[in-house]
Amino acid sequence: MIDQTLAKLVQKAMDVKLIDKADHLYVRNQIMNRLQLETFPENMDAATDETIPNLLEDIIGYAIEQHVIDDVFDEKERLAANIMNCFLPRPSEVNASFQEKYAESPQTATDYFYELSKNSNYIQMNRIRKNIHFKADTRYGELDITINLSKPEKDPAQIKRERELKKTVDYPKCLLCVENEGYAGRTGYPARANHRVIQVPLGGESWYLQYSPYVYYNEHSILLAEEHRDMKIDKHAFERLLTFTDKFPHYFIGSNADLPIVGGSILSHDHYQAGRYAFPMTNADEAFSFELKGFKEISAFVLIWPLSVIRLKGSHKEPLIQAADHLLQTWKQYSDEDTNVKAFSGDTPHNTITPIARIREGMHELDLVLRNNRTSKEHPMGIFHPHADVHHIKKENIGLIEVMGLAVLPARLKEELAEINQFLLGEQADVADYHQEWARQLKDSYGTLSNPEEAETIVHQELGRKFEKVLEDAGVFKEKQAFDRFIRRVNG
Repeated sequence: MIDQTLAKLVQKAMDVKLIDKADHLYVRNQIMNRLQLETFPENMDAATDETIPNLLEDIIGYAIEQHVIDDVFDEKERLAANIMNCFLPRPSEVNASFQEKYAESPQTATDYFYELSKNSNYIQMNRIRKNIHFKADTRYGELDITINLSKPEKDPAQIKRERELKKTVDYPKCLLCVENEGYAGRTGYPARANHRVIQVPLGGESWYLQYSPYVYYNEHSILLAEEHRDMKIDKHAFERLLTFTDKFPHYFIGSNADLPIVGGSILSHDHYQAGRYAFPMTNADEAFSFELKGFKEISAFVLIWPLSVIRLKGSHKEPLIQAADHLLQTWKQYSDEDTNVKAFSGDTPHNTITPIARIREGMHELDLVLRNNRTSKEHPMGIFHPHADVHHIKKENIGLIEVMGLAVLPARLKEELAEINQFLLGEQADVADYHQEWARQLKDSYGTLSNPEEAETIVHQELGRKFEKVLEDAGVFKEKQAFDRFIRRVNG
């Protein structure tokens, strides 16, 4: 049935306008070569309701059965990416199409590129659908919870192969480098043959827009510097963020912090994350406003949010950039013994900012989240990091996405929460040791339940409260007086 499956894949690619009908023989022949097929029957029925990812999975299954490839993760990924690359235009053509559509509107351009990235299976929609999503009510409004099941676990054969074939290769230098575009991949390094990026000049530099292959929210995109250099939050970063929102006013854009513990998973390549999504923090209420001395045209607010957030609003970019830089420079030197904030240990800096930019109702907004990465004997992983009592839920860094109110939680929780549900229902359950205390607290609060749906609802809600605590731990100022002291220093 491989002939029919291939015919359906080519037809589906035409349906979603990956290729024109005039391309179909060329593309089919290219894929036949990769599958070691020498002939193809005439008049093959290609009608199908199947999706491209499903058809592609069937073709990869055939390649394994026929020993075209080994049943090893990397080989399956490389073949899948190479097959889908047959349907894609060259990077110059993708960029030309993007610019043509940008002339209509920025949204038309990103719609085109997002659909291309999904239809080419670069964005792994089948895997993303496995993720568990729900919302949980908290004192700060609804928080988004995601249990991440999309990234496949490596099988033993893959792990063995990586160990045996381990070698030092520094190309591309990291997963974000622009050199990943079209890269075939290798053992231990992901296939990117079907990967495309869009050129976005910013501040006289070359930057590139791509989508995340495992989108955590709608149109989850990455803006990366052409130069492989460390992350850095400075005045230029604020300028880039606000310039990007001018170019793409329907997108927010933000950056992870640039220090360990409070930064994201990749600090070695300067990049930002953007998208078309309203995070919980976006609509957070204002706790109070304050005057920012020397910046009369800027409105400044502290948000009601578990982390410490200052929101700046202005109709013009330049004053906003200057105000943000003034706040950053003040914060980088700021210490407050009453809140355990210390700017330096020797020459090692501890204070930085997680910034987020958007345009709303014609005004520029810039959220500045104050971060500090100090550790202590009591909190060796970080004073303003998830504390030990929530490590059974999350102990990883709190990056940009979590800061804005979307929890990205480990896959292990799917099965572990199911066991807690069983425990609350009074049934036999294998509750993990690190969840035992939490499970007992839940049963003390809610008793033994009889309805499985009620048990799941309660566990989801309580998981949201744990994430609320995770974010509170990351907040540097726990009370208004501490914020007031910092604002006095800013205005001093």
